[in-house]
Formats: sequence, C-alpha cells, structure tokens
Amino acid sequence: MKFFNRIFLMSGIAVTLLSCTGELDIQPEGTPTEASFWKTENDLITGANAMYKPLSDSEFYGRGFFWFINASDDMVTGRAKSEADNVKNFSSNYIAAGDLETQWNKRYNVIGVANRVIRNVDNIQTSTAVKNKYLGEALFMSSRMYFELSYNYGNEKAGVPIIDRTKAPDPNPIPRAANVTDNYKFIVNDLKKAAELLPAQAELPAKDYGRPHKAAAWALLAKVYLFMKDWQNAAYWANEVITKGNRNLLNNYADVFKAENNYSSEYIWSIPSTPKFNAVGSILPGVMLENKGWGEYNGWGYFQPTKELYDEYEAGDLRRSVTILKLGDKFTFNGTERTYASINSLTGYQFNKYMDAFKYQLKSGHVSANGDYPCTDLAVPIMRYAEVILIKAEALLMMGQNADLEINMIRQRAGLSPKSGCTMTDLKHERRCELAGEWADRHRDLVRWGDAKEAYAKPLHGIAGQVVWAARNFNPAVHNVWAVPQAEIVNSHGVIKQNEGW
Repeated sequence: MKFFNRIFLMSGIAVTLLSCTGELDIQPEGTPTEASFWKTENDLITGANAMYKPLSDSEFYGRGFFWFINASDDMVTGRAKSEADNVKNFSSNYIAAGDLETQWNKRYNVIGVANRVIRNVDNIQTSTAVKNKYLGEALFMSSRMYFELSYNYGNEKAGVPIIDRTKAPDPNPIPRAANVTDNYKFIVNDLKKAAELLPAQAELPAKDYGRPHKAAAWALLAKVYLFMKDWQNAAYWANEVITKGNRNLLNNYADVFKAENNYSSEYIWSIPSTPKFNAVGSILPGVMLENKGWGEYNGWGYFQPTKELYDEYEAGDLRRSVTILKLGDKFTFNGTERTYASINSLTGYQFNKYMDAFKYQLKSGHVSANGDYPCTDLAVPIMRYAEVILIKAEALLMMGQNADLEINMIRQRAGLSPKSGCTMTDLKHERRCELAGEWADRHRDLVRWGDAKEAYAKPLHGIAGQVVWAARNFNPAVHNVWAVPQAEIVNSHGVIKQNEGW
C-alpha cells in the first residue's frame, strides 16, 4: 500500500496540513520529525487533534461508507450516480472508481496518526492523567477505524493489515491479517486498554465533547464482540454501559436528532459538527435533503427510504414519522410550514430524522451557508445508547435468554405496547425501526444474520407500490464483504490480495 510507505513519514501535525496525495511523497521543508516533535503537552494535544481532522471530510462520515449502507433494503439511491448504483447492485464495476476507492486509505490515515500518539506518549513531559487521556483516545480511534475496515473488507479468509505501531514505519507493503478474527482480537485488546484510560463523559470539559470516553469504549467493545458472535462478552460490555455509563434513553425519540441534545444521555459517540462556512462535521443531513432543497438550499437528494421500510413500522409507532417524510406530510423547512412534495424522490419518501436543523430559517446559523458542504449543527450519531440496549438484547437471545426488558425499553419509548417472549424476529424488527438511516448499518445486519440473500432477491418499492429498484443477486460467498480498493492492490504490488469473487 502506497499509503503505508508515506503517511507514516509525517508527524501528526503535518497530517493536519496535507492530504493523502502525491504531496506526501516528499516531507515538506520545516515539517517536524517524529524525534523533534513529541516533547511537550501541547505537542501531544496537537498530535492527538490530528486524528479528528479527517473525519470531517465529506466522504468520511458524510457519504463514504454510507454507499455501502445504502445497499440495504431500507433505501435507494435518489440521484443518478453510477458508483452508488453499482455498489447497491453488488457489481464489481464500482471498483477503482469514485469515493469508495479512498475509504481504506482515509481510515489508515487516522490509524497512522493514532499510532504516532501511542508510540510517543511516554516521551511527553506532562502528567500521567493527561497522557492517559490522549493514549485512551488514540487507542479508541485506532479501534474504530480498524473495526470499520474489518467488517467491511475482512472475513474468515483474510482480514485487513495490522500496522506494527511499536516500530518505525516500514517502507514495505503490509499483508492482510490471516482472517478477520485476528483483527477483532487486536481491536478488543486495544479497546479494553482504552476503557481503562479514558475518562467518563461527565469528566470531560465542554470543549472536549465529542471525544471518546469510557462508555464509548465499552459500547464499541460490545459491538465488536457481537460481530465475533461472542454473545457473552457482547452482553457483558453492553451491560457495563447500561449499569455504569450514566446513559438513559431520552423520553422523546425525535429529541435524539436535535442539536441541543448532541451530548445528551443517549449520546455514545458522534461526529462534532458546525454549520459555519468552513463547516466541519457530517454532511449526511444535507446529503439526505431533497435535491436542490425545493429551490432554497443545495440538498443533495441521496439515500431515500423505501416502502419496505415505511411498512415495517407498526401502527402507532412514533418513530415512523420522525424517521420518514412521505408525500403529503406537513413539515417545516426554512421557517415555513409546507406539505412534502418532491420532484426528486424515486420513492415518494425522504429521511426526516436529520431535518431538525432545516426547520429554522436557513440564515439563522443552524445549517452551513455553503450548500456545497451542507453541514448542520447536529452531531450525527455514529453510535447511540439505544443500539447498545439492542446489542445486549440480541446477545441474550442468541444465548437462549430472555430479552423482553431490553426490547421493551425501546418499544415503549416508541409508544408501543410491551411484548413478552421476544424472539430474534422481534429484535430484528426493533433494530430496523429504531436505527433506520443511521451508521448502525442495516446492510451489515442483514449480512451477519444471513438474511441478505433473501432480502435482496426482492425488488424495492415506492409509495404507490411501484418498483423503484429491481431484485438483486446477492452471493454470500462473494458479497458478504466488499472489494478491496484497487489502488491498494496496485500500490502494494500484489501483496494486498483482492477478496475472492470481486
């Protein structure tokens, strides 16, 4: 991987100034070396801050991997975009083109900066508490990146490369781990250390909201163990969040997606966001907004809900109207109540749960003035407390235990009657309705449950029952993982191997 040969030659501070392109071939004059940079507490803070800068790239948590999530039966691509269509149709034509080609590189960029922090933290002249905080952050950020890489690209035949952070950067390409289990074990080990070192969210000053905290590490541990099918540990770490994380569901589901609740009791980990002109944060709300925003804002018009998702909700489920706008619904946009209509939506629906910032007048400071980078003041959730509860419920059910308590916590907040004797069918239903259109990743759920082939063999429909996406051929032997970016294979001179079948 060309990336490995170059990015690790730079210090953390240099990474904040340069992109992952040819300009990394030569170290700029005056750039601090690793030996000269990591000395003071300010160096540590500056170096650690560099881990977060790439997250605001529009293709990181704005679209990026969301093209993979878009493969699910919950949504379709709302605008002509060949890359998105090919991904959704599991066509290898998406390889070596478009935004997904850079996703591997982007995450190893963050891992590289985290490794710098981990390797040099002991050289810093500062207190143990400060060292522990930033070491914990680096271990968490590295783990989050490895996890996203592993579950998207790794399987029992090959994982993703694990960088030896204890040594100077190796100029040679690094082969893939033997299997994804090796990746998960590595992540688990790091997250346990991170959980010991990180402060509780309540201990963070307001300026550090959005940084990893102890409950975030526990929650990610629970999810990693869920993917490992280690149900006992998944339940254990989810329960650590539930019993010790000082987390609670908000009373009103809609409140979860309001900027005033960015760091509420339901928060686990999100991408901090600002609507300023030089916006940083996730552009996902603007990506889901009506294309051209009814002539008033540059919405992008991607990721539109299907009738299948709409029909999944029970009568009286408060989450449906929060999650989905359908033709004829009343809503507020740019300070004015209007009736939802669309010249853009293939399905007659739009995701609604990220729309709160757009209800205000567009010039009131809740959305970016630059519609080409449509950030809002919402810190888009990457993981939230409701998912942790559902992780515990799933793990309990897979161990043959009762999960009524956990599932009914979610149902009752949605205005639904409690159930008894809940099964995996109930769990799958609640997970779909609760987390639709979020980074929890419906596509990956279907894959890990073994449900993807059957689900994708059915066409997807719009509000009037019309077919908006044809049935697809999903081959689990191939499509349970995505294709490794062709650039990584080429730049590694074949050391990095493609996933079989792609």
